[in-house]
Amino acid sequence: MNADVTVRRVDYLNPGDASALVTLINGYAMDPMGGGEALRPDVLEKLVPELAKRPNALSVFGLWQGQPVGLINAFEGFSSFAAEPLIYIHDVTVDPAYRGRGVAVAMLQEIERIALERGACKITLEVLSRNPAAKVYERFGFKLYQLDPAAGTGQFMQKKLK
Repeated sequence: MNADVTVRRVDYLNPGDASALVTLINGYAMDPMGGGEALRPDVLEKLVPELAKRPNALSVFGLWQGQPVGLINAFEGFSSFAAEPLIYIHDVTVDPAYRGRGVAVAMLQEIERIALERGACKITLEVLSRNPAAKVYERFGFKLYQLDPAAGTGQFMQKKLK
């Protein structure tokens, strides 16, 4: 692990943390892997207060020499097949200037530590098939979701309501 990389939980009520979270998530949104467009101002304004209202939300910063350069937003869910909690990683982003320095791996390790602490049976995430970060996730131990090989692998689907 790179000594310049540390991780810590995001404090949604801390204005500095809130500002860094919004900056990082908006940077991610503007990246081609995040859709390539900035988030709307109303979304940026309400994001952190809405996260703070959700007891199942958890976010961690990846810090380079103490400065937030990476972010994971995750949520505790529940596995009905295991009757245990799970952690669903919704967003993973690292400032492009700090990619390849171990920031994402350090954040994933912290999420795994928290998941184990909470008794979670698994950690899940979604990734675009052409996202270079998929290789990082595979090296960390993530695999395509599968129950029975004859049924194929899982696919992430969505139905937008707004």
